[in-house]
Amino acid sequence: MSTPFLGESFLLTTETAKTMFAAAAAQPIFDWHCHLSPKEIYEDKTPADAAQLWLGGDHYKWRAMRSCGVTEDFITGDATGEEKFKAWSACLPKLIGNPLYHWMHLELQRYFGVTEPLHPASAERIWHECNRQIAAGGFTPRALIARSNVAALCTTDDPADSLEYHVLLAKENLPFKVLPAFRPDRAIAIEQPGFLPWLGSLEQRVNKPIKTFADLKAALAARMDDYAALGCLASDHGFRAPPFAPASATEVEDIFAIRRAGDALTPLQTEQYQTALLLFLGEEYARRRWAMELHMGPMRTNNTRTLRALGPDTGFDSVNDAPVAEPLSRLLDTLDERAALPKTILFNLNPKDSYVLATMLGNFQDSETKTQGKLQYGPAWWFLDHIDGMREQLRTLGNLGALGTFIGMVTDSRSFLSYPRHEYFRRIFCGLCGEWVEQGLYPNDPAALCALAEDVAFRNAAAYFGL
Repeated sequence: MSTPFLGESFLLTTETAKTMFAAAAAQPIFDWHCHLSPKEIYEDKTPADAAQLWLGGDHYKWRAMRSCGVTEDFITGDATGEEKFKAWSACLPKLIGNPLYHWMHLELQRYFGVTEPLHPASAERIWHECNRQIAAGGFTPRALIARSNVAALCTTDDPADSLEYHVLLAKENLPFKVLPAFRPDRAIAIEQPGFLPWLGSLEQRVNKPIKTFADLKAALAARMDDYAALGCLASDHGFRAPPFAPASATEVEDIFAIRRAGDALTPLQTEQYQTALLLFLGEEYARRRWAMELHMGPMRTNNTRTLRALGPDTGFDSVNDAPVAEPLSRLLDTLDERAALPKTILFNLNPKDSYVLATMLGNFQDSETKTQGKLQYGPAWWFLDHIDGMREQLRTLGNLGALGTFIGMVTDSRSFLSYPRHEYFRRIFCGLCGEWVEQGLYPNDPAALCALAEDVAFRNAAAYFGL
């Protein structure tokens, strides 16, 4: 007899796993890295229909739809919401093995009570049922966050952002926290065409000219003060690989002046600037006791034609194979020598870097965070946040580190329906631990195992970030 699809025992193959998951599921969610819009949370509008709720801005689904032969008018084009939803439903039966299939059906079950699988024959019924429920209420951003038992979430915000919606949200009596996270990627990307226009935006935000590298550091520090006032706990950075090319203060000022004048930099000059800026930022994060997230390994916007037509973050990114170990080691070591290494979370996108990061953690641990190491191995991310990727990430950390101190999952999403990804992770974690217990690899101590599940589900992250 086959196991029921997405039944109560989904991904839980042992009694131990079921016991652990019951404990984990009772914990709230701390979504410490996501891309939700604070503007949308503040405005709290009801979505127009199920297509907007599920397909708007979701490049994971867009990428899958293109792989299934769907034309762009049904993805990012002018087709109606119903047409887009039905085009998506026609793709789902082909996505066996893809986490999108599980996520979609978990979301249908958890938020709409729809247990029928979505496919072309059921699409019209499910479309109308979901839209009926949306129209009846309870599907605004705030309602969905509250229904998902979210204690807090951290958005992703550029230093030049106004933070106006975070200011407004801070005045609201919400049952959850919405905190900004500092993402200075555009400050680091000095070689990009958009750097100088972005610099102008930052000048306007701080109401001061930025003529020198020292001016830039002062402006970023001022913005960090603004973030801190709104409860910021973390920064975030995305790299193909971390930079590390030290230069003198004079050299960095000269590099900044060249770029400020509109001229191009050499690859070495770019890396020297990036290194200097990242070291400065790391010191600032350490002083503020923020966590520094380093996402390493993407190759972004590969398709030039679609970049021109659709812009970035539309589903044309992949995994890079740039070397990570040496520059990451030198970067962390330099900060550590300065007694300025902040709490740091290392994410890899390429599986080749799993052991690199998991072993790098132990080089720089200390007792700053009391109950867990200062350095953390980030959860399986983007192209790795599927069953195999999550289990491999957990096995790697278990083999090489202290899995019981792990700070758990994030949605990394722009969708307010994405919180079942936490349930997905919790089931995978409990399922794996249950297998180890049943195999005699770990004691069958229900109290200790339930405490472990609760820690990894929520408590470790809350303690690590100081929630």
